[in-house]
Amino acid sequence: MSWTSKVVGTGLLVVVLAAGAYLVGDAYDLVPGGLTLSAPPPTALPFPTAPGLVAAKAAATAALKAPDPNAPMPAAGVVQSKVDALVASPALGPTTGVVVADRLTGEVLATHLPDEARVPASTAKLLTAAAALDTLDPQTTLPTTVRMGAAGDEIALVGGGDMMLAAGAGDPTAVVGHAGMADLAAQVAKNLTLRGTTKVRLRVDDTLFSGPTVAPGWTSSEINLGYVAPVTPLAVNIGKIRAGEYVPRFADPALSAGKVFAQRLAEDGITVVGAPTRGTAPAGAQLLGKVESAPLADVVRYTLTTSDNTIAEVLGRLVAVAEGLPASFDGATQAVLHTIDTLGISTAGDHLADCSGLDAATGITPRTLVAVLRATQDPKHPTLRDIAEGVPIGGLTGTLDNRFTTGAAAGDVRAKTGSLPSVTSLAGTLITADGRQLVFAIMADATGAAGQEAPLRAIDAFVEGLVGCGCR
Repeated sequence: MSWTSKVVGTGLLVVVLAAGAYLVGDAYDLVPGGLTLSAPPPTALPFPTAPGLVAAKAAATAALKAPDPNAPMPAAGVVQSKVDALVASPALGPTTGVVVADRLTGEVLATHLPDEARVPASTAKLLTAAAALDTLDPQTTLPTTVRMGAAGDEIALVGGGDMMLAAGAGDPTAVVGHAGMADLAAQVAKNLTLRGTTKVRLRVDDTLFSGPTVAPGWTSSEINLGYVAPVTPLAVNIGKIRAGEYVPRFADPALSAGKVFAQRLAEDGITVVGAPTRGTAPAGAQLLGKVESAPLADVVRYTLTTSDNTIAEVLGRLVAVAEGLPASFDGATQAVLHTIDTLGISTAGDHLADCSGLDAATGITPRTLVAVLRATQDPKHPTLRDIAEGVPIGGLTGTLDNRFTTGAAAGDVRAKTGSLPSVTSLAGTLITADGRQLVFAIMADATGAAGQEAPLRAIDAFVEGLVGCGCR
């Protein structure tokens, strides 16, 4: 055997021995690999699901079904006795308004001061949502566009009512961030490049809305704490300074959105000279780019589920625009009440200071809230159905996800919440033990400074009592 053959043979032997050693190590789990002598691990158990959540989901499905007209009607006397006990609770303060009615027939089963206007807090959003869906097509989308400006080197970012724009790319599956600044900038940069333009001045056109951007009854702390943003027809992430549910808002959401758009243009090779400033796009100016919000119906459902004050104000202004009124606080509140009247619901005694209920100068009667809720499931008003589906579900969604979490009320209560200092309200529907669907409004606006816990417990116990009671 030659010296070369010996070297090759020795090398092969080393490789074989090394491979064998690795296989042994793999089998004993000493090195990475697919071999093992260990017993196979047990099959993983399925991820646990909370029993209450399962029940809530099942009940929520039932709550969307048409009421059984043959289900027995609760006895009015029994319901009235429950209302009397509720309004006598010290937790609700000295005076409370209540209406309980049959959803199908409209028969009023029990009341307490039903025609006395009270501070509704966020239950006022029910009126705004109904006005929006009745006035505008539920499939309407809100455009954000860019057009050529008054001068040859100017472009105008034009707000069409979408305060939910994403700072980057849009997400077609989302409501907040459905349309994105990056997508808009890409369109604009392409069109500008084709024109041989790489430097522009940016104007922000927010003239769709008018008047003050903050209601008289809003405080600076409510904006700083993130309960609401100044209302403009253009914003990124509802004017939030950073990510989160309750975070500070920009004092000027429209111009802040302009700055974000300038950054996106720069990333696409277009230089914005100077800071964005306000300006108006000339009538008929060339369109350079356009993105669209989620459909209005999705926006309404989001507003009700999350109780978003800012988007409720946007909806009110859009109603005003459709009605030919100024898109201001005054125009929006007038347009909302007028639209509710056209639905055949009297708003006598009602007055709105804003469209979200954040301003405590608003007053709505319990009877009006109940009438609006009945209309949302009336076949005569099919466009309002999204309200019935958008209000929070007890124990499952939105501002009711941590209420009515157990028992029969889980999933059987669908209601809009309302909370302000000294104000606790709840308006929605429930299904009784006999299968009858009732509509109710509870408005306590003199609870004092003790907080929300005691009023919430009293109201929730009352609602749970109606759900669990045959009441015959």
